[in-house]
Amino acid sequence: MDPLAKADILIVGAGFYGSTLAERIATRLGRHVLLIDRREHIGGNAYTYADATTGIEVHKYGAHLFHTPNETVWNYLRRFTGFSDYRHRGFSVHRGQVYPLPINLATICQFFGRRFTPDEARVLIAGHSSEITGTPDNLEEKAISMIGRPLYEAFVRGYTAKQWQTDPRELPAEVIARLPVRFTFADGYFNDRFQGQPLDGFTAIFERMLDNPLIETRLGVDFFSLKQHLPDRLPVVFTGPIDRYFDYSEGELGWRTVDFEHEVVDTGDFQGAAVINYPDPDTHFTRILEFRHFNPERSYQTDRTIIAREYARFAGPTDEPYYPIDASRDRAIHARYRKRAAAEPNVHFGGRLGTYKYLDMHQAVGAALKAFETVFVPLFAASQAASDAGQR
Repeated sequence: MDPLAKADILIVGAGFYGSTLAERIATRLGRHVLLIDRREHIGGNAYTYADATTGIEVHKYGAHLFHTPNETVWNYLRRFTGFSDYRHRGFSVHRGQVYPLPINLATICQFFGRRFTPDEARVLIAGHSSEITGTPDNLEEKAISMIGRPLYEAFVRGYTAKQWQTDPRELPAEVIARLPVRFTFADGYFNDRFQGQPLDGFTAIFERMLDNPLIETRLGVDFFSLKQHLPDRLPVVFTGPIDRYFDYSEGELGWRTVDFEHEVVDTGDFQGAAVINYPDPDTHFTRILEFRHFNPERSYQTDRTIIAREYARFAGPTDEPYYPIDASRDRAIHARYRKRAAAEPNVHFGGRLGTYKYLDMHQAVGAALKAFETVFVPLFAASQAASDAGQR
C-alpha cells in the first residue's frame, strides 16, 4: 500500500524536530505519520554510531552535548533515555598554550600572566571592553563588549573567521551572546540546570521515539521526488532548507558546512578532553574531537582512540547545510522566504534548516513540543470536527 495513502501527516526530516513531532502526533493523537529522510539513518545531525575499529561511539556530524534549562524538554527526553552526569569542560590552544573555555578567572589569570581577584578581573575586562560604548551591532562588537579586545583577538576572532567563513563584523551579535564569561574558577561550559549525555547514545533516543506502529519511517527518500504527488490537503512538516523548498526563488541563503577528518590513533588518550579548540589562523582546522571523553563512564579499550579534526567552510549545492550564517544579506533573503512560507497551504516549516535559526538540540525539541500543542492539536481537532460534521 502507498504509505502516503494512509498517512495523516508527512514529516520531512528525522532529526530532533521532526522526530519529536512524529512521536507526539502518533502517541497523543493516534494519527498515522509518514516520516521520511533523504539520509540513510534517523537522528539528523545528532546521529551517532559505534566505530568498527575501537567500539567508541562517534558523533558523525560533530560534537553533540546535551544541556537545557527547560525541565519540560528534559523530562520529555527522559522517557526515551537516561542521562549520564557528564559536564562539558572546554579548552582552547592559543600559541601553543592550553587555556580553559569558556573564559573564566583561570583563563584571565593565565592569559595576562598574574593572579587576579574576581573584582580585579572585572576592572581589567571593563577597561578592555570600554571601546564599545553603544549597543553592539555585530559579533565582533558584542564579543569585545563582553571580554575586551585582547581576549577577543586570542580566542574568538580567528576561530569565528574559520568557523563561519565570514568577517565577524558581518555576523549577528547573538551568535556570541550565549558564550558564558565568568569571574570565578567555575569551569563547566554550560550554565544549564539539566546536563548529561544519553546513556545508550543519541541514536537510541530516536529509535525509541519512533518505535510506534503509527509511525512509518522511510529513509533514503527525497521529498522533492514526492512533492508533486502529495494528496490534497495532506499536512506537511518540512525541516529541510527553506530556500531549497522554494527552489531558491528568492535567492540562496548562506549556510556553513563542516568536513571531518577521522583518525584512529594508537593510544588510549590523545588529548585528555572531548573537545579542544584551535583559534589561531595558521591552524586550518577549528577543533579536535576525541569521542571517548563524551562517555567517561564506559569501558572503552585503552590502546586505541578515535579523533576527528573539524574543518568549516561555506556549503555548496551538494553539501550538508549545517548552520545558517545569517549575515545581513541572508536576513533580507530569509524575510522574503518567511512571507512565502506563511502563505504556503498545509506546510509547516520547522527545525534549524526550516526556520533558518541556530537551534541547539533542546531548543529544537522545545520548539517541536510547542508546535505540537499550538499548531497540530488544533489542526487535527478541526479536521476531526469537519469529518464528524460530514458524516451527519
